[in-house]
Amino acid sequence: MSRESRLQTKKYGKESGIALLIVLWVTALVIAIALSFSVMARTEIFSTITFKEQMINKYLAEAGMQRAIMEIFYRNTNKNTQITFEGEEPYLVDGTFYYGEMSNGYYKISINDESGKININALTDVSGLILNNLLVNLGTEKKTADTIVDSILDWRDADNLTRLSGAEDDYYMSLQNPYKAKNANFDNPEELLLIKGVTNEILYGNEERPGLINFITLYSSTDKININTASPEVLKSIPFMSDSDVEQIINYRKADNTKKDGTTIQTVIAGDYAKISQYISTGDSNVYAIEVLGCKEKSDNNTKGYPIKSVIMIEGNDRYRVLYYQSPANIKKS
Repeated sequence: MSRESRLQTKKYGKESGIALLIVLWVTALVIAIALSFSVMARTEIFSTITFKEQMINKYLAEAGMQRAIMEIFYRNTNKNTQITFEGEEPYLVDGTFYYGEMSNGYYKISINDESGKININALTDVSGLILNNLLVNLGTEKKTADTIVDSILDWRDADNLTRLSGAEDDYYMSLQNPYKAKNANFDNPEELLLIKGVTNEILYGNEERPGLINFITLYSSTDKININTASPEVLKSIPFMSDSDVEQIINYRKADNTKKDGTTIQTVIAGDYAKISQYISTGDSNVYAIEVLGCKEKSDNNTKGYPIKSVIMIEGNDRYRVLYYQSPANIKKS
C-alpha cells in the first residue's frame, strides 16, 4: 500500500471515530430529553390527580359544613323534646365527632358551642385562671403561661401599665419588627401570635398535644364556661373541678342529650358546685364553631383530607351569619 493510501485510510478511520462520538452524544442527548419529558409528564399527571382529589375532598367538606348547619337548626328546634327516636337524636355541640357518607367519599363533623370555650375577648383576672390552667395542662411552662395570660389582658386594656408578667408598648416596640399593643379586642384567633410568649406550637399544637386555638373563642357573650358544652380539656382547667367531676359531667351529657339547667348540674358535681359556680354557666349560646374534614376514604388522619372551619351565629329559625371562615383550616385531631 502506498504512503498516500495509508494516509487516506487513517483519515477515514479518524472521521469514522468522530462520527461515532457524535452519534453517541446525540443519542445520549435524545435519551436525556425523552427521560425529562417522561418525568415532566408523570409529574403533571400526578399533580392533576392530586388536584382532582383535593377538589373532591374540598367539596365533601363543604357538604359536611352544610350538614352541620342543618343539624344546629334541628338541635335548636328539638333540644327540649322529651322523647326522640333512635337515629334522630340532635347532635351534641361539645366537639363530638360525627361521620357522614356520600357517593364519592366521607366527611367528619364536630360542632362546638362557643360558650364552652374560654373567651379571650372577655378575659378577666378570674377567667384568666382557667386559661392559665389550660396552658399548663397542654404542656406550657407555668412561667410562660403567666406571661401569656397577663399579656393578653395588657393587649386588650386601654392603659399602658404592664402587669406583673405582661407586656405593653415598651416590650413590643423593642422587637426586631416593632408594633404597639392593640388596646382593643382580638379580631381573629391567629392574632394571639402577636402576644408575648405565644408560639406557633402553643397556638396550633403538634402531634403530641392539641393547640390553644381549639379551646378559645372571640364570640361568646360571657367570661364563664358553659359546662354543658365545654371540652374535657377546658373542664379540667376550671379551678376546684376534679377529674371525678369532669367524668360525671361528660357521662351525664352523653346519657341525656337535652338542655340541663344549673340545678341539675349541681346534683351531678355535688359538694364542689359552690366553689366552681363563679366560673361556670349552663346557658345556651347562638354561636357555634364547626370543623369539617372531607375525605374520599374514611380516616381519622387530618393530613389525608381537606379541613374547613367556620364560626356561625344563629339569627333566627332559618337564618345564620358567618363570623369566621378558614379553608383549608387547622383543626383538632380526633
